[in-house]
Amino acid sequence: MAPLKSLEAEHPVIDSNFQTFCASHGIFSVEDFLIHDLDELAGSAQQHPTSEKLKQGITEVHSIIDSQHQPWLNGLELLDDALHFKHVLSTGCEGIDLLLRGGLREGHVTELVGPSSSGKTQVCLLSAANVATKHMGTVVYLDTGNSFSPERIVHFVGDISDHAFDQAGQRVFQKVMNNILCHPVFDIFTMFNLLHRLEFSLPSQMRKGEQVRLLVVDSISSLITPILGNSGSQGRALMISAGYLLKKLAHEHNLAVLVTNHTVGGEKGIPKPALGQTWKSIPHVRLLLSGDQGNSTRTISVLRHPSMASGKSTRFTI
Repeated sequence: MAPLKSLEAEHPVIDSNFQTFCASHGIFSVEDFLIHDLDELAGSAQQHPTSEKLKQGITEVHSIIDSQHQPWLNGLELLDDALHFKHVLSTGCEGIDLLLRGGLREGHVTELVGPSSSGKTQVCLLSAANVATKHMGTVVYLDTGNSFSPERIVHFVGDISDHAFDQAGQRVFQKVMNNILCHPVFDIFTMFNLLHRLEFSLPSQMRKGEQVRLLVVDSISSLITPILGNSGSQGRALMISAGYLLKKLAHEHNLAVLVTNHTVGGEKGIPKPALGQTWKSIPHVRLLLSGDQGNSTRTISVLRHPSMASGKSTRFTI
């Protein structure tokens, strides 16, 4: 599915007037229709001077949704998909890989939660380096806080690669570094734009043999927290739409998605993941990372996992 603006050329009724009307209701993409009260939207369109054309636009978007709706899958088909297309990608951290039975699973959104300086970005950088080196896949890294460190990537790739730095080793090293694509992202709308562009480009990349294996968003809370302030339902709708798009990319294109989230004060001062109950249901896997500043040892615990009991934890060294 796509931003409404990208549909105008093929569907003239989805013009700038229709897009402006939708934007006033917090709807910017086809996905947003799936989480919006359409009766309320139709009622609002009825009061508009161009009500008939707006209702035609709503009907057109419905048709687009129906045309892209995937068929139901039975349990055997889902199992076959999981076994043959949803691989597990090592993070490069032995402790985390053991805890997760191999690493990050394609098709899943994995959320890494932790306070500042707990090592979330280091895990993201190590995972990116390991996937690009050992799986020879492309990594798309969305950096929301200027925390991406090419020097750390170089260090990790050097540790992971078994190649000597001769001419052949240099070619491997260069290919690995070229496979990690970093995009600075400082607002949620830029993220939506990049994710939609990625979605459109993935099929052609697959045909060229250039498979994106890992998508990193460090951090998702930096983009979502600002829109939740005083924007009410519109902010929550954008948050759900962002989560839906990440899950869609993971499932339909066999990506492992890794996002980071910070912690906030909870009951009795116990830290809890930010973004509240609405976001809680988005990630397939939630992991809590903790440790003392100045100490390289970290503890990672399972908060949520589709096939693992919550509370399981392990310690590792960054």
